[in-house]
Amino acid sequence: MANTSSAKIIIRQIAKRTTVNRNRTSRMRTFIKKVETAIEEGDAQKAQDALRKAESEIARGVQNNIIKKNTAARRVSRLSARIKALGSKKKVA
Repeated sequence: MANTSSAKIIIRQIAKRTTVNRNRTSRMRTFIKKVETAIEEGDAQKAQDALRKAESEIARGVQNNIIKKNTAARRVSRLSARIKALGSKKKVA
């Protein structure tokens, strides 16, 4: 346990930050999951709309130091590629 008053304050700040970061991470994952669900359903338009919202949320995660910039770019890129592949499958069928 912390002994000094400043250390006690820092412990409280860390607890607050942890809660906020956990909520932000959860929100970001929810938006990503909506995109993945739309992809599994095979609905390219719904997936594209969900990706647009998820991309915004992922960018917000980068801005708040929840994830790194390259990680965000990789996730968006992979989701985009899956949606693009979904669209091409639909045209062939």
